[in-house]
Formats: sequence, structure tokens, C-alpha cells
Amino acid sequence: MKESKVTLKLAKEHGLLKEEYEKIKKILGRNLTYTELGIYSVMWSEHCSYKNSIAQVKTFPREGKNLLAKAGEENAGAVDIGDGLAVVFKIESHNHPSAVEPYQGAATGVGGILRDIFCMGARPVASLDSLRFGELSNSRVRYLFDGVIRGVGDYGNCFGVPTVAGEIYFDESYTGNPLVNCMAVGIVKPNEMASAKAYGAGNPVLLVGASTGRDGIHGVTFASEEISEKSQKKRPSVQIGDPFMEKLLLEASLEIIKAGLLVGIQDLGGAGLSCATSETSARGKSGMEIDVSLVPLREKGMIPYEIMISESQERMLVIAKKGKEKEVQKIFSKWGLNSAIIGYVTDDKMLRVRNKGKVVAEIPADSLVLGGGAPVYTREKKRPAYLARTSKLDLFKIKIPADLNEVLLKLINSPNIASKRWVYEQYDTMVRTGTAVGPGSDAAVIRLRKTNKALAMTTDCNGRYCYLDPRMGGRIAVAEAARNLVCSGALPLAITNCLNFGNPYDKEVYWTFVECIAGMSESCRALETPVTGGNVSFYNEDPERKVYPTPVVGMIGLIEDVKYITTQWFKEEGDIIVLLGKNKEELGGTEYLKLVHNLVKGKPPVLDLDYEKKIQQTCLNLIKKGIVKSAHDCSEGGLAVALAECCFTSGNNLLLNAEITLSEDFRKDALLFGESQSRIILSLDEKDLLELEKTAKERKVDFTVLGKVGGKNLRINQWIDLPVQKLKERFYNSIPGIMEKKVR
Repeated sequence: MKESKVTLKLAKEHGLLKEEYEKIKKILGRNLTYTELGIYSVMWSEHCSYKNSIAQVKTFPREGKNLLAKAGEENAGAVDIGDGLAVVFKIESHNHPSAVEPYQGAATGVGGILRDIFCMGARPVASLDSLRFGELSNSRVRYLFDGVIRGVGDYGNCFGVPTVAGEIYFDESYTGNPLVNCMAVGIVKPNEMASAKAYGAGNPVLLVGASTGRDGIHGVTFASEEISEKSQKKRPSVQIGDPFMEKLLLEASLEIIKAGLLVGIQDLGGAGLSCATSETSARGKSGMEIDVSLVPLREKGMIPYEIMISESQERMLVIAKKGKEKEVQKIFSKWGLNSAIIGYVTDDKMLRVRNKGKVVAEIPADSLVLGGGAPVYTREKKRPAYLARTSKLDLFKIKIPADLNEVLLKLINSPNIASKRWVYEQYDTMVRTGTAVGPGSDAAVIRLRKTNKALAMTTDCNGRYCYLDPRMGGRIAVAEAARNLVCSGALPLAITNCLNFGNPYDKEVYWTFVECIAGMSESCRALETPVTGGNVSFYNEDPERKVYPTPVVGMIGLIEDVKYITTQWFKEEGDIIVLLGKNKEELGGTEYLKLVHNLVKGKPPVLDLDYEKKIQQTCLNLIKKGIVKSAHDCSEGGLAVALAECCFTSGNNLLLNAEITLSEDFRKDALLFGESQSRIILSLDEKDLLELEKTAKERKVDFTVLGKVGGKNLRINQWIDLPVQKLKERFYNSIPGIMEKKVR
């Protein structure tokens, strides 16, 4: 096994610490070969090993009565939804690649998460995204924004999956390091689910799909370091996607799974062959021997080191049943795809890599993987010094604007609140014809064929809240996602998450990471939404700034009957408008405070989880009673913005006015634009008001009759009086108006 001599200096250049280098030599009982160095460097990178995060991630609640796959057991989470069906879903990041090559970075982010879904035997039915960028006044940010949106849209559109929901925020903290989190959802029959395990000595191992090239080499180590000026030189670390080939790979993979020809299957994503071979072997408590000279290549002169760590897209590792390999190859040939037998399963628990018969790597498979021999660290943490400054907010020093109409117009025009129609019009939201509610309401809804059920789905996180109070921000991220699903008529089931943070060796960053997880866990336990898996992305910072702590939540909910599907916009004049929940005098962390007063200060709104659960249960109960015509969560921009959105977001040019009377005796700006939690705006027929009152009182939930649908404008006391058409124009024209500027 003679190869280039591996020194400590070379190991450090590959991102390994001195103690890790020494540990590897102890595991092997010798020095490493160059190929082994490549394998260990990618498998022990932060991106693959979660070495600085797994100790905290394991504190999430990961048990649930309907879970079919626990977090980390398979490529994605799976939840039984009855009628012989399960939903498979997951979210992952592609932040660093998108920072240097936005189109391909985003496109391959979509492709990678889709493969995680269909390699479990599930057919993808929906795609979502959660995106963060700097301020759109920056031309570089507009370039990144434009490229990412085209990448997400083109890949999903060509592959044939509807992109139905998501969220986008703009803040200076994301200027050099955008966040591109991609989520996919699929449906499978539980008895047809595939596993990512290799077992059964002698079972053949096949590499199927695209040929292997040098694109994506060291992509995971690139994702495990900070963005800098040198990052532009790492464009070769950004993979290149082919959605048409991925569509073929989908059909071929589902066909061999349904035919019962395989033992296991795993996507080749981060760390490529190194990851797929070692993880499937470790999960199956087996070993594997492969020969890289049998791997179909598209570039000449590739050495074993490159072949093992290449992250070329649209590839799968298939562990076939012995004697069934020809049938597997026949199916892939039918779909015009490569299918090379590159090795076989062993029972010695070793990953053995040969090149034309010569051994170039021989490693205990378990030593490479998360949950096995990969290092686990708990880093030092310290409460951030900035919190002493930001937590102080003196409302007496903040002047209430004289013109509250202008404030509402300014808020509704803010890119953080304004319509993202410029984005989702580039997406095919209706392909496969299952979309019941697309982008523009609180959550997307997909009908489940041959049943009367539907799935609701959303992504949520307010990074500003997490910056100001990480634990409360983490709580709110989960609670708001659940609230959005409830407003759509769904019972929240479970979450996946994508935890986006800065450098974990920074004590203050690590403190926020730990606190966010604690807050999210509290909400998950209270709302009975276990964590099924997800992704951790560290090192999200550029030379000037760190991103806000951004623990994105992707959540799935079940609508038992399609007749319960609910949307956020008002339906008829004369309907009564009711607020479930209670207004509070809270302004910390609001969009209003940032936009109007240029302040990012104060504590975010307080979330009482017991009360939140009551609000959600009450809303869902009222929807199932058939008396709710619309339901809309109050979030960014507060009550006034939420009421405005109810007036004009129907998507069919329906405009309805509203006459509102508020009676709380506290600051007008806090009442109108405060972002207090656990509030839902409902509309209903006046005859059903008594039933609502009865239900709310039984559940000890606050409710207030705000007013009626109708009138001449959106009127709120004597403070707000605006034509709904004017509000609508500001809402829908904000981002298109900015993006008309030249993208360069």
C-alpha cells in the first residue's frame, strides 16, 4: 500500500487536527496512505462527521409514535400517515457552494436532497427552500439572489417536482455568506421503503447513474471552513448538476426497489464514494471491498484519491442481492444510465479500496462515520458580549411615528415581508397536479392521491430573534412552523432542521448553537413534533461578519380531510374577523424596529408553550367544526401587516376591505406592528361566532372580535386608513422593482 508519504503538515492541509491525525494512525496501526488521508479528511470533516455538533444534536427529542425511521438511521426521516402511506422528508444546506457559484450551488442542493428522498423508495412530491441573503441594495447580493433562484427553479422544474413553499429573508449579516437550505418531501408505502445498509457477504456493490469526474472534490471540506477571498478559487469544489439525468435515476432507482432486487441503496452526496461505502457498511455492521478502476469516469488520469472523494452528482451506490445484479444492470441500461459492479460486501467490517487489484486503502468502516469512530467534541461556550448591549430597549426613547399609514406601507414594501412572487413565478408549483395550496399562504398543501388526505408543509426561522435571544428564537422557529400548518388545517407531525451557524470554535457562536437547540427542543416536546433528522452547517461567515444564528425548521403536517384545507385570505364581505390569542406591548426584534428606527435590539417576543399549544388546538378544532373561512398567523410586521395580507393575497385578484377596532391601552406602534406570538386571525360567518366563543372559553384561550370584512379601505381605528389596492401594489411590486436593476 505504498503511496505518497502522509505527514502532519499534509494532514493539517486537509483540515485534520494533530490529535485527529495521531488517532487515525493509532486506529490503523500505521501511517496513512494518500488515499486514506483523502477518505478520512472528508469523513471527519465537520460536514460529514458533525464532530462539533452531534453531542448537542442528540439532545433533540427524536421519538414519536408514528416515526418509521429515527434521526440518523436513514437518509431521511419517515412518518406513517395512515392509509398505507408514509411521508419521507429532509432539509439540507448548500451554503458555501452557493456563495461562490450561486446557480450550480443551489441546483445541486436541490438535486442532493431529492436523492435522499427517492433512495428511500419514496417518490418526491414537493420541494421547499429557505434562503437568506444580504441587503438587495448590494449588486453582489442581487447577483447571488438571482443565481440561486434560477438554480432552484431550473433543477426542480426540469426534474419535475413542484417547488411549493419556502421563506426568504434579507439582512446584512448574510451579505458574503448566503444560506441556501433545500427541503424535499416524498411519499412511499412503508413496506416498500429502502434502507441505506450493506450486509450479506458476497452481495455485489454497484455504482449507478452518472460518470465520475473531478467536480466537487473536497466539497465537504470546503463547506467546513469560512468563506473568504480564496473561496472564489475553489469553484471546482462546486458540483455540477443534471436534472434530466436525475429524473432517469429516480425512475430506475424506484424500479429496482419495487422489484426487490437490492439490500440497500445510498445517495452519493457529500464525500462521494467514501461516504456511501463507509456509511452503508457501518450501518449494516459489515465491510466492503471495491476497485476504483471499475468506476465509470468522465475525466482521464483520475487517481484513487480523487475517485473516492469526488462529489459528482446524480450517482447512487446500490447493494444488490447476489444473483440479481444482472437484473439491476438491465433496468439501469433501459433508463440509459451507467451501472458498474465495483465490488462486494464483506463480513470483516473493513472498507478496502483497490486500484486494479492493488490495495490503496484499508480502513475499519466504523472508524469513519458519525456514531462510530468519528471524533465528537463539546466546544467551549460563552454568552455573547453583544447581548448586554442589544437586550436593553427603552421604549420611552422610541418615538411613535406621526403617520402610521406610511409605516404600514413601508413595512408591506420591505423585502422581508413583501410578496416573494418574483421568486416563485420562476418555479413550477403545479407539476404533478397535486398542489392544493401553493406559495402565498401560511403553508403549502399537497393532496395525497387515492386518499381524502393532504399534507401541509412549511419552513420557518427568524434569525434576528435567534440573534437577540437564541433560546427564545429557537422556540419560536418551531412554534411558528406549527402555527402555519395549523392555519392550513393540518395537525403538525414532525420536523427536520437545518442549523446554520458561524465557526463552532468561537465560544460565543457555540453558546448560541447550544441555546437554539435547547429552545427548539422545548417547543418540539411541547408540541409533540419530534426531530426526524436534518443538517448542521457551521462556518457561515465572511471576513467581515457572522450570519445570524439561523436554525431553520422544516415541518410536515397532516390534513385528515381535504375539506379542512384553509387559506389565509378573507372570503366574503360581512364575515366577522376574530383574533385568537392576545396582543402584547412587545417591540424587541421586530421588522418595524429595524426598518423604521434602524434598531436591532430588545428581547424577541415571549413564547408561552402551554398557551401556544392551546391556541393551535383551538384553531384546528374550529377548522374541523367547519366554521373557519380563513386563518392567518401573525408574524413579521405584526397585526396590521397580517390584516392587510388577509385582504389581498388570494391570488385571484380578489380584494376585500376590513374595518377593525382595537381597544388595548398601550403603544399604538406595538399594537399595530409588534410581533407577539400565539396569535391567529380568523374570519367566519357571524352566525358561527357563538360556537367560536364557546370553544375558546372551554379551552381557556383569549379571543377578540376585531371587526368585519368590508368597508371602503383597510381601516384600523383612526390610525390606519389605506386603499387595499395601494397596499397590494406595494406588497407585490417591491422585489420586482429592485431586481429590475442590472444584475452583474
